[in-house]
Amino acid sequence: MPNDFVIHIDGKEFKVQSAELTGAALKTLAGKDASFQLFLEEKGRDADLLVKDSDTVPIRNGEHFYTVPPASFGR
Repeated sequence: MPNDFVIHIDGKEFKVQSAELTGAALKTLAGKDASFQLFLEEKGRDADLLVKDSDTVPIRNGEHFYTVPPASFGR
């Protein structure tokens, strides 16, 4: 479909039709729960962007996101 956007989360390809998605919706799409953190990969040396559950992200073709599990330090 012409309105599909192809994005990647944790190396997996997803096709979405919405031009904007929340961080929570992106994590749900990837099968991750709310305890995970979501990041949008930035180009070059720019720091990757933390996407909070309530943040709305404009979706562009080819964007890459990744999740990070909750920390388990001191176990």
